[in-house]
Amino acid sequence: MKIVILERNSVGTDVSVDCLKELGDLEIYHNTVAGEVEDRVKDADIVIANKVLLNRETLKTASSLKLICEFATGYDNVDLEYCNEKGIRVVNVVDYSTAAVAQHTFALCFYILEKLNHYDNYVKSGKYAAQDRFSNFDIPFTELEGKVWGIVGMGNIGKRVAKIAEAFGCKIIFYSASGNSTCTEYKRVELDTLLKEADFLSLHCPLSDRTRNLINLEALKKMKKTAILINVARGPVVNDEALYTALTENIIAGAGLDVTGTEPMRDSNPLSKIMDSNKLIITPHLAWASIEARRRVVEETYKNIKAFYEGEKRNTVGIC
Repeated sequence: MKIVILERNSVGTDVSVDCLKELGDLEIYHNTVAGEVEDRVKDADIVIANKVLLNRETLKTASSLKLICEFATGYDNVDLEYCNEKGIRVVNVVDYSTAAVAQHTFALCFYILEKLNHYDNYVKSGKYAAQDRFSNFDIPFTELEGKVWGIVGMGNIGKRVAKIAEAFGCKIIFYSASGNSTCTEYKRVELDTLLKEADFLSLHCPLSDRTRNLINLEALKKMKKTAILINVARGPVVNDEALYTALTENIIAGAGLDVTGTEPMRDSNPLSKIMDSNKLIITPHLAWASIEARRRVVEETYKNIKAFYEGEKRNTVGIC
């Protein structure tokens, strides 16, 4: 079968995809944008993608297409209704980045909480060497111990973050964005309660109609002025304009973002105007991207395709 990788660079060129050559005639594109999809998939039996849209319009000439593999867990770039209609199976990769995203959640948190940019600059500027005392703590910071850590989305990543936060001495509460959570280890609350009680609020939910703009200005105004927001989920879960207002008007204390409303982030995004790293840190959607996680993405995609050849359903997200 002909296998087309549309976004090879999405797993990094330092990670090999050679194992996929064993499974068919492999055609590789380092990146693909909207206008290029139709031509590149027209003869494909299997398509491997990450973010590019695969829908009725872009797949209309892909008469041989049987399987779409996501180099990711999220599949909001795929029109499942169309794929089900055409008998195209869609599969993803689950739980490959749990450790990496949980780790990055706390990296973002501590950067803001402990004002690490400020203190690093303080030392490197020579101010520390020039002072006559052993320490400096001109911008106060707090401990996690005894604080409330709120979570939206108690899946694999949410549970890992909860476990780590609990180890730091936090009380854990969570809101189920889908309403279908079966988690009983931690206290489930309504969104208003989560917003009002959380000292730290981390987002680990998929993007859906229920979560798009979930954290808007109204929600941010319900949070504590000392609260820190962490988004390692999907950018549109947070309204960027609202967050800009919340940060510049001191409605909340700070935010750590790995995702924004558009990717890459546009110059017109108001968050790009905030240069104060004590309030805001933004990383370029890399929370998931440890070397180990990216290797797992390729390995699991290999297993997904092999399972498809053997007539087995593995990590299927549609009904086909």
